[in-house]
Amino acid sequence: MDIQVPLTKGLLADKYAKYAAAADIVDGKPIVSFPIKINGVPEEAKSLALTFLDWDAVPVSGFPWIHWIAANIAPTVTEIPEDNSQTLKVPMVQGRNSTAGGMIGNKDVKTAWHYNGPNPPDKVHNYHLSMFALDAELPLKDGFWLNELQDAMRGHILATAEFTIPSKP
Repeated sequence: MDIQVPLTKGLLADKYAKYAAAADIVDGKPIVSFPIKINGVPEEAKSLALTFLDWDAVPVSGFPWIHWIAANIAPTVTEIPEDNSQTLKVPMVQGRNSTAGGMIGNKDVKTAWHYNGPNPPDKVHNYHLSMFALDAELPLKDGFWLNELQDAMRGHILATAEFTIPSKP
């Protein structure tokens, strides 16, 4: 399995991150998700799930920042279009990002349970997009947490694809 995200000069395009247009930022958070091309999903897959994490946030926040998690994407999907997190052209259930946790306390479903674009404060961060092909649909509802996704996927992962996405400060 393979996934691809378009990059501009080796970086995530500004419109999906810190330098997005004002109309695409809510409460200081970029909300337009980037497109993802998906190839080579195993035929026996029943669903796909994704995580988009910033491990470079550990020295800044003390933990990896969760930017986007989603599950129950149809295994026949070959592209998740731009802004799918907000528009759901491709159906998926979406989990909470790190702004929903107790440290930030964001309760706005539009920003806490959807894509929260990169906003690196200190240097270029390498964001890790992972896609999982699963042998089952997962018993998750919108607003699930990352640990719930990991627990639900355990024993169901057929294939994994990763793509590193650098984003500028």
